Amino acid sequence: MSSNTMLYALYRMGYHGRATTHGFRGVASTILNESNLFNRDWIERQLAHVERNEVRRAYNAAEWMPDRRRMMQWWADHIATIALGDNKIVPLLSQVSKGQTVLERA
Repeated sequence: MSSNTMLYALYRMGYHGRATTHGFRGVASTILNESNLFNRDWIERQLAHVERNEVRRAYNAAEWMPDRRRMMQWWADHIATIALGDNKIVPLLSQVSKGQTVLERA
């Protein structure tokens, strides 16, 4: 699948000029890392990142597939929870007139 395939899918969903596939990858990486539930090696491998340490890259061919499957199921459940509105996420910022932002109180 080409990168343009994903980009055009975003456009068709109404995200033209508002989101990129790389942005979604960044959000996923951040949330998965901040959850402290998953090994960072699993996250990096899921994002198809290559190990920077040449020695480690040469000797470690681990794919961690069962762990990555569990991680991606957690991610799917997390996204579904947000989409269904059953989340406990409280927005901290909201848009006001002329592009300014203010903090909201819960």
